[in-house]
Amino acid sequence: MILTIENLTKSYGEKVLFENVSLGIDEGDKIGIVGVNGTGKSTFIRTVAGTVPADSGNIVTMKNIQQEYLEQDKIFLSENTVLMEVFKGNKPIMKALRDYEIALSDSKKYPENQDLQEKIMQLTQRIDELDGWQMESDAKTILTKLGISDFTAKAGELSGGQQKRLALATALIHPCDLLFLDEPTNHLDSETITWLEEYLRKIKGGALLLVTHDRYFLDCVATKILELDKGKAYVYTGNYTEFLELKAAREDRDEASERKRQNLLRNELAWMRRGAQARSTKQKARIERYEDTKNKKVDLSHDNVEIGLAGSRLGRTVIELEHVNYMADAQKLIDDFSYIVLRNDRVGILGPNGSGKTTLLNLLSGKLQPTSGTIKVGQTVKIGYFTQTSNDIDERLRAVEYIKEAAYYITLADGTRLSASQLMETFLFPSDLQWSPISKLSGGEKRRLFLLRILMDAPNVLLLDEPTNDLDLQTMAILEDFIDRFNGAIIFVSHDRFFVDRLAKKVFVYEEGGHLRQYPGGYSCYKAEQEREKEDHEAIQRETQPPEKMLLQQQGKNMQEELQMQRRLTFKEQREYEEIELVIASVEGELKVVQQQMTECAGTDYSRLSELSQEELRLQSKLETLMERWEYLEETSELQK
Repeated sequence: MILTIENLTKSYGEKVLFENVSLGIDEGDKIGIVGVNGTGKSTFIRTVAGTVPADSGNIVTMKNIQQEYLEQDKIFLSENTVLMEVFKGNKPIMKALRDYEIALSDSKKYPENQDLQEKIMQLTQRIDELDGWQMESDAKTILTKLGISDFTAKAGELSGGQQKRLALATALIHPCDLLFLDEPTNHLDSETITWLEEYLRKIKGGALLLVTHDRYFLDCVATKILELDKGKAYVYTGNYTEFLELKAAREDRDEASERKRQNLLRNELAWMRRGAQARSTKQKARIERYEDTKNKKVDLSHDNVEIGLAGSRLGRTVIELEHVNYMADAQKLIDDFSYIVLRNDRVGILGPNGSGKTTLLNLLSGKLQPTSGTIKVGQTVKIGYFTQTSNDIDERLRAVEYIKEAAYYITLADGTRLSASQLMETFLFPSDLQWSPISKLSGGEKRRLFLLRILMDAPNVLLLDEPTNDLDLQTMAILEDFIDRFNGAIIFVSHDRFFVDRLAKKVFVYEEGGHLRQYPGGYSCYKAEQEREKEDHEAIQRETQPPEKMLLQQQGKNMQEELQMQRRLTFKEQREYEEIELVIASVEGELKVVQQQMTECAGTDYSRLSELSQEELRLQSKLETLMERWEYLEETSELQK
């Protein structure tokens, strides 16, 4: 057992986030935490990680446990390079790699400084001793996969999204027994999320505790689900799909138990009402059982929301884009894009980070003007734009006051008129939360409030930029249900593949040079079509190859297979194979002696140091040749067995 949680409780003021939570985390566990915004998911993960104290309960860890925690808002030293931040930490290997990166950076400024050159040589040897070059290679691979290719860039000069991805890289690269990830998929594009899924799924040692609202991600990675619901915790074995099935079964059992309790309560109540004479002749235990039954209530309220706004009437013309181009910093983000938005469109915009997806929404909303081309917006169009940030919220306001700034009442699609307070109730804002200052709300609650404010304006065209970021799974289900019944056009940018699959009727995908290509269906349909096109292209290439080239390729393949079958060690090679490991060991010994001599004369005899450096290079080259020869002999020996 890596970590054991016993009766963990945490409150903020009068609000109990979670109470008496007990959980064991074993090696290999990958636990996803789910729950409505404000239930304390991020607080729970910070409490277990030790960054915030618990009100009560115990957390017992195995001896010398190594933990890594991905913070949502990690702070970097602005002057440090990317690699210097990645290699932060007190472990010897991290210190050696960090000092090496600092020395390399300084040597570029002062190339003639002999002290720096000597320091680099010493650090190189230290990293050799710690077998740390693989870690450096892994760090660069992870950074590249996360879209950071300039390893010498200053952390303070990175964009907000790049800093989020750098924070993720710092958490992934450090070897640990327990990894905490809080919303790791935010600010990642779909391709990078797929890579991260595979990376985390293949981790064998240690355990993972993560908060995410990406349902496909939970399905792929999680082996257990921890649900926080109204202060209680429920643990389910399996991924997200299995969690939904098990949760439904649990709720059915709870409802059946509540029906039995109500029946028993009615029977006991009838007995109690017979009067003092009956009660005096009955056992005291039965009276106590009645009181227990009466007080044992089960909370069966499910915060299901069904909301469809009447909206404003939408005319024939919605939004028409004709030969739209947009340039920014000499880069073409949108290239000759034409499209007519239909009344009930459900359009997803896909593409890597930085490709121009938000730029397109800004053009549609009128926040930006095209470099060339025209955008015509119909006279009856009323746009609601849900952006990634809601910086215009005055956090001194109470939540209900912020909503009332838009409207006091709203009419639903069925003609029902709801007050702002009633609508907030249906949108998972109970009365006590409505009167809380916005500054006291969680990040997800603020996003939900911002979305509700936009809906209160009764738009007939919705533009949504990463709407699922920081929204809990239950609110996303509400949003999806709302979109199903929304009487108007919706154009959205999202990296949530489930969300795109669930809602999009067509997607526009960014290709090289700002070109947008349309595909029918959602994310999975687009990927399937992309894979089919790739297979067709490969088939065409094979068919169009000259017959002579195809014949030569087949002949070469046949010869290679024949040679593979014929390969056997000669008598001389057999002797060489038996002795080569001793030769390799001898050269490795010589290399260590030379490196030791280099250490001893460092800083005293530079001419001798230069000679030894040349000898070191010669021995390393010889060792590489011997290793390649050993691999050949080993492979041939295996073939003839």
